Amino acid sequence: METTDENLALAAAGGDRAAFAALVTRHYDRIHGLAWRLTGSAADAQDLTQEICAALPAKMSGWRGDARFTTWLYRVVVNACADLRRRHMTRARAADGWGDWELARQAEIAEARAAQDWLEAAMARLSPELRETVALVLGEELTQAEAGQVLGVSEGTIAWRMSEVKKRLRRMAEEEGL
Repeated sequence: METTDENLALAAAGGDRAAFAALVTRHYDRIHGLAWRLTGSAADAQDLTQEICAALPAKMSGWRGDARFTTWLYRVVVNACADLRRRHMTRARAADGWGDWELARQAEIAEARAAQDWLEAAMARLSPELRETVALVLGEELTQAEAGQVLGVSEGTIAWRMSEVKKRLRRMAEEEGL
């Protein structure tokens, strides 16, 4: 005569490993089938079935025998599927926000790249003397006096060149409607 689910569940709740193994063997396919129907995904159903079986020893202490064991087990599976659905929804909402952030970040990168491209093109239209001055003062962060020493001109000449660069770049930007 076969032992009932309820008797196996009581024994498993009391720590009987053989009873627990018999319950899992008997109901594994049932757990998996319900999980698959509720999730619509074989992979999710497989994962949930494993999670449920791993958690059952701790959950067994909550089974009081008020209902049939299979009724209680179905409730465990339904709850696990609902939890999975909530996790998926939470991840989807987080991914949506992350996606918005990534789109904004990509737009900023593209805008910075466009500004850099414009500046490089504008700088190429400057005379070599002005480009050298900008490269030393802004690029290498030399003082105007230090840039003057490198280029063999006075600090005042460097100041004039930097002022001239600003005027020309501003004019180019205005001409291009920027």
